[in-house]
Amino acid sequence: MVLILLSLEHLAVFETGDGSNTMQHQNSVFHSLLKHVPWGRLDALASEHGSDGEARGFTTKAHLIAMLYGQLSGATGLREIEAGLQSHAGQLYHLGGREAPYSTLRDANRTRPPEVFAGLFAALVAQLQRGYRRKIGEAVRLIDATSLRLSGLSQGWASFSEGVCGAKLHVVYDPDAVSPIYASVTPQNVNDITAAKAIPIDPGASYVFDLGYYDFGWWAKLDAAGCRIVTRLKTNTRFSVVEERPVPAGSNVLSDRTGYLPKRMAASRSNPMSKLVREVHVRIDTGKIIRLFTNDLEASAQEIADLYKRRWLIELFFRWIKQTLKIRHFFGTSENAVRIQIAVALIAFVLLRLAHDATPIVKSSLRFTQLIRLNLMHRRPIRTLLVPPDRHKSDERQGGFGFLEPPRPRRRKPAELTYAT
Repeated sequence: MVLILLSLEHLAVFETGDGSNTMQHQNSVFHSLLKHVPWGRLDALASEHGSDGEARGFTTKAHLIAMLYGQLSGATGLREIEAGLQSHAGQLYHLGGREAPYSTLRDANRTRPPEVFAGLFAALVAQLQRGYRRKIGEAVRLIDATSLRLSGLSQGWASFSEGVCGAKLHVVYDPDAVSPIYASVTPQNVNDITAAKAIPIDPGASYVFDLGYYDFGWWAKLDAAGCRIVTRLKTNTRFSVVEERPVPAGSNVLSDRTGYLPKRMAASRSNPMSKLVREVHVRIDTGKIIRLFTNDLEASAQEIADLYKRRWLIELFFRWIKQTLKIRHFFGTSENAVRIQIAVALIAFVLLRLAHDATPIVKSSLRFTQLIRLNLMHRRPIRTLLVPPDRHKSDERQGGFGFLEPPRPRRRKPAELTYAT
C-alpha cells in the first residue's frame, strides 16, 4: 500500500492494488490559526530559557496551545480550559497539544519563564511587519499604557494602595499595521516614563505620546536618534517664542510658533532638549485648547495636529483587547502567571491579524474574531465560515466567494479596529 499525503488541509489519497479511494480530511479552524506560529522559533526560545527542563510532559508548545485555546474560546478560568481540552482530546494530537489538568496549568503558569512567550510575540510581530514594509521615516509609533485590576492575592508584587492591586500594560503601537509592536508589564505604581526608557527606539520614526511621558531627557534621546516627536506641553511649561507662523483661517489650529523650552530643569540642571523646537495650539473636538510640542520644523501645523489625533487609535486597541480577549480576569495571581496570560493574549491578537490578512472573509475585526471563536474546533477552512456547512463544498467547486456584511445593529458597538489594506 502506498500512502500519499497531498496536504493536511486537503485530501489524503490511499492507493491500493484494487484502485484508489479518496477520503476528505479537514483541519480545525484552531489548527489553521496555529499554522502562523513559527514553531522553530518557539523551540529555540524554550531551549534558550530552559522552559522544558522540568516540564514532565507538559511542554512549552502544549502550554501555549492550552492558553491560546483559553484566549480564543473565551474560557473564564483554568477549569474551563481543562474541560475544553478534554472534550477535544482527539484533535489536540494533531495540533501538537495535550490534555492538561487544572494543577498542571496552574503550575506551568506559576513557574514557566514568561520570556519565552514574550519572545514568540516579538517573532510574530516581525512576521506581521514584513507585510507592511515602508520607509522608516513614514513609520508612526504610538506609546501609551493601560491599567489592569488584579486580585488582592497579587499584593506581594503588585500592591498599588491599601487593598488595591494592579499592573500596567505598556505598549508601542503601529497604527498602520494595526498591531502592537512592543509590550511590557509592570506593577501599577511604576511611572509610564520609567517603562518608556526601556523601549527600543526605531531611528527616524515618529513617536506620539501624551503627558505621561513628560521627560526632556528622554525627548532629547529620541531627537538624537532622528525621531520626530509629537506630544503635549504642560500648561505651566514656559516657551520662549522666536517666530510666529501663519495658520489657516477657520481651522482648528490656533497658533504655530517656533522657540525654545526652558534652559534649566529642576535642581539647576541644563535642559538637554535645548534646540529650536515648535509649539502648536489646537482646539480639539470638545472645545478644549491643547499645546502640542514637536521637534519637526518642516511639516505643516495641521499635519502635526492630525498626527497627535491618531493617538486615540491606541486607546481603541486597549478597549478592543479588554473586550475581546482575556486580560481583565486573570487565571493566576503570581507575577509570572499574569505576564504569561498577557503575552499569550497579545500572541492571540497577532495570530488573528495574520489569519485575517490571509483570509479577509469580513472587513470587521470584531466579526472575524467572533467567527473564529464560534468555530474554533470545527473542521472547516476559515474561508468558508460564512457559508452554511451543507453548502460550502458546492460553493468551493464554483471557485469564488462573495460575502456581504450582515446588517449592523443600531445599539452601541464594541470597540472596533479597522485593518490596513
